[in-house]
Amino acid sequence: MTRIKAFSFDAGELAITWENASQSRLQAIWLRDHCQMPSSRNRNNGQRLLNITDIPTDIAIGEVSLADDRIIVEFEPDGHRSEFDLDWLYRNCYCLNRPYDDRSEAGKILWHGLSFGQALPRCAYPQFREQPRSRLPALQAVRDYGFVLLDSVPCEPGQVLRVIDAFGYVRETNYGALFEVRASVDPSNLAFTNLGLGCHLDNPYRDPVPGIQLLHCLESSTEGGESILQDGFMAAKLLRDENPEHFELLSRNRVNFRFHDDSADLRARAPFIEVNDLGQVVKVRFNNRSIDTIMLPPDLMRRFYPAYRHFAEILERDDLQVVFKLQPGELILFDNTRVLHARSAYSAAGTRHLQGAYSDLDGLYSSLRMLQAGQ
Repeated sequence: MTRIKAFSFDAGELAITWENASQSRLQAIWLRDHCQMPSSRNRNNGQRLLNITDIPTDIAIGEVSLADDRIIVEFEPDGHRSEFDLDWLYRNCYCLNRPYDDRSEAGKILWHGLSFGQALPRCAYPQFREQPRSRLPALQAVRDYGFVLLDSVPCEPGQVLRVIDAFGYVRETNYGALFEVRASVDPSNLAFTNLGLGCHLDNPYRDPVPGIQLLHCLESSTEGGESILQDGFMAAKLLRDENPEHFELLSRNRVNFRFHDDSADLRARAPFIEVNDLGQVVKVRFNNRSIDTIMLPPDLMRRFYPAYRHFAEILERDDLQVVFKLQPGELILFDNTRVLHARSAYSAAGTRHLQGAYSDLDGLYSSLRMLQAGQ
């Protein structure tokens, strides 16, 4: 249990020295805004019941006292009384804790081609489908590594949608609720050919991009067609380590992405590498087939292309890639804001048929948190 060694206050601030000698200086307006009392927060969902404009502009601390595991703050001029659980106050203190972004590289396990040996993150689909607690390792793998393989998924059309139903919601696009990945005549996308594809993330021309992609193998009797995965966060880290200026150029400057065919014209403008306010990588967006005309000021253009080339060369390094052949009944589920995927070319003889679909990260992360909380 968190304990307070000493505290003091004035009208504008509460100063706390904790038992472990760490210190907090909490402003009166922050304390009032974060009041946990029933008059300020809904008991069921924890949502605020007041707007910042409901708080007096001259809010001040009038009195502070301790009671067991709580600290009590009385405010002026409205006489409001707040009680803060000490554990909650310590965990949420902005002096002691940095904002946590669970989508960023800081909370991930970065990997390269030899990180997994022969044991890629896997989960048996029957248990995943029927036993909610069995989903926990699979969803944790997507959070930590960016992907997981599901085994024993029935080789029946539409199963990919049932997988999504177990953790989130389908993100329908112009390709439909699900899409077929096999060679076709006059394809609208090179993915629907038997050509090899370089490492890329899907749909960079959308804002936001689908956060989760799934590919389910129904048939595979061709030569070639190996699946390739690469950790985009690792690639961004290597770029930053090898040339910080190149990293800055690709994270600060936006390029246009576009897809258009007879039924859609989709456009987005975003950087190859997106960072949060802490400078941590949160998204990678790379797809050479979908980059529209690059338009930057002349002086910037001269510096941009070497950075762009450097990042592309990192993404072609064999030692960073995991290569395997997706077999009938296997499904790969991966983070489409982090894990790049590719495939080798495959023969015209035989059949290679995958079904794909998209979902979003918020549904997956919500399911993961609820399972971790035992709900």
